[in-house]
Amino acid sequence: MISLSTAALEQIRLSATTGDLQSVPIRVAVKQLDDGSLHYAMGFDEHKLPGDTFFNFDGVDLVVSTGSKDLADGMTIDYVELEPGKLEFIFLNPNDPAYVPPSA
Repeated sequence: MISLSTAALEQIRLSATTGDLQSVPIRVAVKQLDDGSLHYAMGFDEHKLPGDTFFNFDGVDLVVSTGSKDLADGMTIDYVELEPGKLEFIFLNPNDPAYVPPSA
């Protein structure tokens, strides 16, 4: 299962509204690179692929392909300010070798 923080959900909704993409799911992809690290991608995608898994978060559809599903299992997507004035999506993924749990 994948989770979206409230901030990530709000930003996805804002992006969908701005781009007139409210009915288009957002696809999340996770790929394991040769060095074992994970690479993440996210974007609106109206194409349905065989084996896609869909999640609905309060009216926002998120889709993950078969190839990404196991790597994304347990992941939380958040939208945070990493530097003053610079907000971005982050992927908190316990399957990622570089994952460090957030401190309380």
